[in-house]
Amino acid sequence: MQLSGYAIPTSDRLDATFAALADPTRRAILARLASGEASVAELAAPFAMSQPAISKHIKVLERAGLVSRGIDAQRRPSRLEAQPLAEANAWLERYREYWEASFQQLDSLLDELKVRDRKRKRTKAKGEKR
Repeated sequence: MQLSGYAIPTSDRLDATFAALADPTRRAILARLASGEASVAELAAPFAMSQPAISKHIKVLERAGLVSRGIDAQRRPSRLEAQPLAEANAWLERYREYWEASFQQLDSLLDELKVRDRKRKRTKAKGEKR
């Protein structure tokens, strides 16, 4: 990704992506843009905020590379850019694999503890019958 002629390091792109995604209004804007481009007025319609406030949110999304804006006569439609989301997903995927492995180990340990508990209860029950 390039802004103002400079390449942005991947860690900075991830920081910008996650910072942009941290706001529910910006996530809602991205969800709307997933179904096609829209003007600022169209993006502002479902929100109880001004068009300038929505424009500020769009600027944050643009800086993160999540949204681009075209020039179509007098309107500047915004459109979703998927690359930063793909990069964020790839970064998260590494951690998902780690947590899945950890949860599998935990499941195995819990299964082992259940078996031990059942054996202990059977042994205790046999001892009480005598």
